Amino acid sequence: MFSALLEDAEDLYENAPCGYLSTLLDGRIAKINTTLLDWLGYERGDLVGRKTFSDLLTVGGRLYHETHFAPLLRMQGEISGIALELKAADGSRLPVLVTSIVKTGSDGQPLLIRTTVFDARDRRSYETELLRARQESERERERLKRLNATLQKTLLPPALANVPGLDVAAHYHIASTDEVGGDFYDLFPLAAGTWGFFLGDVCGKGAAAAAVTSLARYTLRAAAVYDPDPAAVLANLNTVLNHEYNGDEPRFCTVIFGLLAPDGDEGCFRVTLASGGHPPALLLRADGTADYLPTPEGQLIGVLPDAYIATTTVRLDHGDTLLLHTDGLTEAHTASTGGRYGDEALLEFAQALAPTTAVDAVAAIRDLLDTFGTGVDDDTAVLALNVPRTTGEEQT
Repeated sequence: MFSALLEDAEDLYENAPCGYLSTLLDGRIAKINTTLLDWLGYERGDLVGRKTFSDLLTVGGRLYHETHFAPLLRMQGEISGIALELKAADGSRLPVLVTSIVKTGSDGQPLLIRTTVFDARDRRSYETELLRARQESERERERLKRLNATLQKTLLPPALANVPGLDVAAHYHIASTDEVGGDFYDLFPLAAGTWGFFLGDVCGKGAAAAAVTSLARYTLRAAAVYDPDPAAVLANLNTVLNHEYNGDEPRFCTVIFGLLAPDGDEGCFRVTLASGGHPPALLLRADGTADYLPTPEGQLIGVLPDAYIATTTVRLDHGDTLLLHTDGLTEAHTASTGGRYGDEALLEFAQALAPTTAVDAVAAIRDLLDTFGTGVDDDTAVLALNVPRTTGEEQT
């Protein structure tokens, strides 16, 4: 049976599943198999001894053959897997993959060129479809980026409230445009010449985190109107999150909420802060010192039915700046050490920065984040409040 399966060499050449042709060194076709003739729609007498290989190529193919294909073949003696297009008798184009090798005589001198031609129509269709799918994917990704950017904007206040006698600045650093982050902040007026402000970070990313962020922002504002005590505000948010997300997928966040009120007639402010598991705020004093405001043991908001909420009170004098941030800053990877930036490094940064203004503090944080580059893998929100120096203090 095996002997019966052996094919005639000539038949195998003529009817192979690929095209074969042999050309002289000047390119004239000396031999071509039936398979390639059928693909191109030519008779053997149309090509053998009358046409060159380059005559079968499109205009672009002939240019590539003369400038790249033929010179490389002469230098290397072989060239493999080159994508070209052959021009059929009816003018249609046939995408092919071409491999050529120079046959030499016993003296090592080149005699002729043997070429194998593979039909690449299916491959071309696949590549075209792959390109179309990739372009569609890129368009979809751009659409998703625009949608995420729009959604992110709705989770942040369009403008912070104007507090007489206080300078305010904020910044939101987006780590990835592919997903909506969960950081949020706000500053808004309350009754009797007081203002509320907050900054927080929802666990997770994407649409689910955005839903919690939106709920947290509006709950904090509403709770502050009902009872502006910072601990009560965060307790209300904790109750709402426990009620809304008490199933298999609990949602929680870290938040720091502050109540801002004038302190005396000197233009200073008293700030009462409540923290639910959030990184402590930084106080940069006018005398050039800086330190964290202690809010120890404050628990995450939304995890336990009765979360412990840490509070502290501080007076902002002229030249003092209160800086709040989310943990995307301290958890950023640094190129110098490869580790996290950390709380100690941020404190040293603040100590070198003090005294400063709200605008300058936020600008410095923005520059710091830029130095981390891709090391910032989580969104970062920053909010700074500063009591400006008086004219006399600025001169001194």
